[in-house]
Amino acid sequence: MGSITPYETAGGRRYRVRWRAPDHTQKEKRGLRTKHAAEIYLASVQMKIATGEYIDPALSRATMGERHETWLKARKAAMKPSAYRVLEITWRLHVAPRWEKVRLTDVSYSDVQDWLTELAEKRSATVTLRAYGILAGILDVAVRDRRIPSNPARGVVLPRKNKKRHVYLSHKQVEALAVESGGHGTLVRLLAYTGLRWGEVVALHVDNIDIERRRLQVDENAVMVGGDIVVGTPKTHKRRSVPFPEFLVEPLEQLCAGKPSRALVFGDGFTHQRRPDQRKGWFVYAKKRSGVPAELTIHDLRHTAASLAIASGANVKAVQRMLGHASAAMTLDVYADLFDDDLDAVSTALHEARGRSI
Repeated sequence: MGSITPYETAGGRRYRVRWRAPDHTQKEKRGLRTKHAAEIYLASVQMKIATGEYIDPALSRATMGERHETWLKARKAAMKPSAYRVLEITWRLHVAPRWEKVRLTDVSYSDVQDWLTELAEKRSATVTLRAYGILAGILDVAVRDRRIPSNPARGVVLPRKNKKRHVYLSHKQVEALAVESGGHGTLVRLLAYTGLRWGEVVALHVDNIDIERRRLQVDENAVMVGGDIVVGTPKTHKRRSVPFPEFLVEPLEQLCAGKPSRALVFGDGFTHQRRPDQRKGWFVYAKKRSGVPAELTIHDLRHTAASLAIASGANVKAVQRMLGHASAAMTLDVYADLFDDDLDAVSTALHEARGRSI
C-alpha cells in the first residue's frame, strides 16, 4: 500500500512517502522531516483512499486561471452571448488580477473574504457578487472533480444588493414623453404599454404583428454584445404572445405599410435600431422636454407597463405572461410595491366580514 524511505539533503535527513493511488498510478510526498511525520502522512493517505475521500495532490496544484478556462467554456453553450461576455469581462477585470495564478490548494476562506471586502469598497454590490459567483463556481467544480476537499469560498459574508427603485410613469407622462420623442413616439408607447424589452421591440418583424387580434409575437431579441448587435431568442428562451391596446393599431399599421413580411418594424426595416444613449440623444432630450423623472431609463418603460396593467385590474398571471417572466412568483417579487393597495383591500374586507358575522 505504501512505503517510507529516508534520503539525505543539504539540510539533513528527510523522508519520502510513496503510495499507489486509486487509479493505480504511483504517487509520492517528499520533504517530511521525521519518520513519525511520514508515518502519519502515509496513514492519512491510506485512510482517505479507503473511505473514498482521497484527492490527488497533483490535481490540487492547478491554478485558478487554468480551471477558469474549463469552467467558462462549459457555460458558453447555455448562456446568452451578452451574459457570457459579462462573465468574461468580470473575470478579466476583477477576478483574474487576484486569483489567476493562485493554486486551488492555496485559496483560503480569509483570503476570499478580504478580497470581497476590498472589492465591495470600490465596486457595486452587483459587480462584487458577480465576481464572487465566478470564483465560487470554479471552486465548486474543483470539489466535484475531487481536486480539493471543500470550497473555501462558501460561507463568506457577502454585500447586500439593494434593488434599484423602479420609476413608473402615469398615462399622461407616457403620452408627454411619446409626443416629445417625435418619430420615436410609437416606439415609446409600445414599450410602455406592452412591457417588451428594448431588444424584443427592435427585433419585431412585420409578420410578428397580428393587427386583427392585437397581438405581438415575440420570438427574437436583439442585444448589444461588444459593440455589435446579436440576435437570439428572448431572455427566457421562450416565445410569447403579447397584447397591445387598440390605440396602437393605426400607428403600427403605418409603420408596417409597404414593408415586406420579414422587414423590421422599427428603423429602416433592415438594421436593428440601437438603444438610445443615456447621456445624449433623442431619449434624453424627450425626457427633459416632457418633464418626466430624469432618472427614467428605457427599461423603466417596461416597469411602467407592469404598473399600468396592474392598476387597470390585470391579474398577476396575465402580467407574468405579458412580461415573459418565468413565474408569477417572480412577477410578485419584482413588483411587490405595486400591490400595496391590495393590503388595504385585505384589511377592509376582513373588517366588513367581521361586521357581517357578529
